[in-house]
Amino acid sequence: MNLLKGKTAIVTGASRGIGRAISVALAQHGVNLALSSRSMESLKGILEETTALGVDALPCPADIADPDSPAEIVRKTVDRFGGIDILINNAGIAIPRHICETPTEEWDLHMAINARAPFLMCREAIPYLRKSEAATIINISSVVGNKGYVNQGAYTASKHALMGMTKVLAQEVHGDGIRVHVISPGGVATEMAQITRPDLDMSELITPEEIVDIVMFLLTHRGNAVIDEINVRRAGNQPWK
Repeated sequence: MNLLKGKTAIVTGASRGIGRAISVALAQHGVNLALSSRSMESLKGILEETTALGVDALPCPADIADPDSPAEIVRKTVDRFGGIDILINNAGIAIPRHICETPTEEWDLHMAINARAPFLMCREAIPYLRKSEAATIINISSVVGNKGYVNQGAYTASKHALMGMTKVLAQEVHGDGIRVHVISPGGVATEMAQITRPDLDMSELITPEEIVDIVMFLLTHRGNAVIDEINVRRAGNQPWK
């Protein structure tokens, strides 16, 4: 039995990488989609791919760093589908830079996209998620949400902020039946990884599809067991480090 068919999901950062892979998987399960990315042009490919699978896909081009964008995305979604069942906060930015060389505006941009935008998306979506029997929020964090890496100060700080917000939010909406999960992967073979870690062999990184498998597990297993956080490391990395 497909428990997801006919549900509605918002996916940010949906045009490429992990977000695109998640969007396709959701469409394969019959989930209607509100897809957000920076521009309409960037969304064309994923819109074609998901609608070809027979679902209704709503384009929501927006600069997620704009504090007004999350409310607009939620409004458009509810106007189109009547509610929200799943929120995937995936959009992110990572600019490699030594802390002492990081411009203030670059620090603020990391915080706006990686921490404030998920907070605002959650805040705006929760009134509608409360009405869903399958209400789920999945925040895509990073290994740097728990660790720290040289030349990733702004990125690390923003993902630590996302982790902190997620922990509190999960407790605050627990009584509403909303499940809040966070996935913290190590290096994933995306364009962002190529920029932030050009020293890494892309063939040895986690694939977006492997993250999708985890997302779909969380969405399709709503029994008595709940997973709060999933840490995912590259096979080539040492365990527990």
